[in-house]
Amino acid sequence: MNLSSVCSKSPSLLLALPSPHCSPRAKSYSDFYCIVRAQLLKDVSNKKKRRRNKGPSLNALLIGNPEDSPPARKLAPPRSIDSDLVDASQQEYILYRDQLDLAERHLAGLVTDANSALDVLTSLTDDFRAVEAQTSSFRAQCDDLLAEERRLQKLADEVGTDLHYYAYLDGVTRRLNAPGASRLVDHENFGEILTNLDACIDFMTRHPDYRDAESYLARYQSLLTKALHLLEIGFSGHLDQVSSEISRQIWSTHSEAARHALAYGRSEQMLLEADGLMTNIQRVVRSCYDQFGQPIPNEHFDTYSNTVVNLFSTYLDMRDRSLRPITQHDLEAFRKEATEVSVETACRNFIKQCYERSFNEAGLFVRVFSIEPHFNPNTQSAYAVLKTQPKAVANVANLNPIATTLQPILQGADLQTTCNLLGWITNEYLLLEYDEEETQYSVHCHDLTARLLTEHLWSFADNCFEIEVSKSISKAPIALEALKAIPASDNIASSSAYPIVKRALVLLAMYDQAMPKERSQKSNSVVFRIVTETISALQRAETRLKTNKAANPDPDPDLFMIKNLLILKNGLMSLEIGDVRAQPATMQYFGQIWDTLSPQNWMGLFRGILGGSLSLGIWSSAATDGKLGANRTQMQPEQDANEKLDELLRQSIYTFTQRWGTLINGPRSGKKGQQNVMTIEQELEKKLSVAFGEQPEVIGKLKEAIYINAQAQKEVKAERGSR
Repeated sequence: MNLSSVCSKSPSLLLALPSPHCSPRAKSYSDFYCIVRAQLLKDVSNKKKRRRNKGPSLNALLIGNPEDSPPARKLAPPRSIDSDLVDASQQEYILYRDQLDLAERHLAGLVTDANSALDVLTSLTDDFRAVEAQTSSFRAQCDDLLAEERRLQKLADEVGTDLHYYAYLDGVTRRLNAPGASRLVDHENFGEILTNLDACIDFMTRHPDYRDAESYLARYQSLLTKALHLLEIGFSGHLDQVSSEISRQIWSTHSEAARHALAYGRSEQMLLEADGLMTNIQRVVRSCYDQFGQPIPNEHFDTYSNTVVNLFSTYLDMRDRSLRPITQHDLEAFRKEATEVSVETACRNFIKQCYERSFNEAGLFVRVFSIEPHFNPNTQSAYAVLKTQPKAVANVANLNPIATTLQPILQGADLQTTCNLLGWITNEYLLLEYDEEETQYSVHCHDLTARLLTEHLWSFADNCFEIEVSKSISKAPIALEALKAIPASDNIASSSAYPIVKRALVLLAMYDQAMPKERSQKSNSVVFRIVTETISALQRAETRLKTNKAANPDPDPDLFMIKNLLILKNGLMSLEIGDVRAQPATMQYFGQIWDTLSPQNWMGLFRGILGGSLSLGIWSSAATDGKLGANRTQMQPEQDANEKLDELLRQSIYTFTQRWGTLINGPRSGKKGQQNVMTIEQELEKKLSVAFGEQPEVIGKLKEAIYINAQAQKEVKAERGSR
């Protein structure tokens, strides 16, 4: 019995078998995997359905004649039927096997195709290697040819460039020598001519061994000079046109606002109308100077700087001509105000006007030349060039118009006016307030003030002080009425001072008012001369007192020197050789002066001097030859003024205390004709009171020094007697 006969007898068995189907052909290995997976899922679903119908199918297979069927243990089904049944039950797996066989054949075909492709690629690789081996020599030859081509190209470019520096001469010569060559400066391409000439000059300078290099260099330099000369001519002609128009309009108007608008607004507009010319001017200026007027070293600096000097001079001449009506009007107004109002007010207003005009001129100068010169000590800088141009209009570098206008007026005024003006200009422009905002105008005025003071006004003031010192101190006559001892008034120590000392203190106060602290220190020549000339005047007065001592014993010469030297010393210390107060009320620095003059041990000092053993120290000059008051120390010019004053003060103090110490010891010596101690002390008290008035500290210190000196004399005398 075969499977078909069984199925024909049992239709349910046929329904249980899986239906055959043909799976789609896989396009690739991944598609094959997806197809197999989908088919397996489908077969599993069908299997579940068949299991639900398994009972009836098995029962149908067991239908037959029980008589014909042997017992289950003894009778085995025929082999062919079993095989058919097995085949029927394994139909699902057979399908899977067929599909796997199909996939295997497909994969085998892919492997075969891949192997064939690899064989083709291997063959191509071998062919390419063979071709490369055959063409390597050809490629090397091609590389050599390309390298040679590049070398020849570079050589040709260099030759062409070098020929350009030679060939440019004819063309630029024709352009610069043409009848209308002066019009070239009005176009921007004139700058290209200058650039090419610079390049040609640099090339000939770098290659002096080239053919005719020296000749070409000279011709190119000549052409550069000619081109710059054409620029100067064009600029001068343009400035003449502007100046004639502006000057005519300024002369025809009398309004200050209109004149200012013409001098700066309209002038700037007319100057910058020739934009091509201005561009060429700025290019030439910036070829040798940077933005702030610093020189730029290069091979063409001398040539360009000469042209720039001429351009600056031409421009400043034009500004002088244009502003002449304004400057003349300002000078007339200044002289009138100085005569009718006051010199100080006129000078202040004139300085303000000059500063404003200088600021406006600086702004116009920047827009014309594209540089802003700053102070520079370098003689090649733009600042130095402008400084050497003495014009009537003040600018950032030329302050001579201000100084030459102020100085004649100030010479005719009193010295206090000059000091007030210097103090005002210093505080107004040189010293900025902490919360004051810096502007371009304030910075400009600060720079102008610094240079105006250092270059002109300070030296002028020093000369004025020198003249005043010579007149009121050095050459002052000695009046006997001024030598009389008078008490101080209103507790003001300087009120009873020698008139020359008073004048010296006034001059020191005025100098401190006019100068900053850095200039009015003790190393200053004016302060030094005031002090030394005052000391000399006091020495002349002391000599006069000593000469007339028999006729007029009052005042005491030594006490006269001590008093006036102390007042002068106190004034110097109160003003710290700079901070002078016009009327120091008391001898407020006497304690410090006394500590400076006296050593710590007065007794030991006097005993050393009287015994002749002290030769060094702060009293060394006083102990010379054993005659402290007889010979005044000659003051050397290199000495400090304070040292001179201290030395002379020490000598005067010691001479005075030694003499009165001897007088106090006189009655105790037992000699006849000696006054008693009380009378001497009363006389001393009277002299000290008249000299120092309400200065008990000074009187007390001098008395103490006198008694110390007297005690030292007694001890020295006792030591000599014991020997």
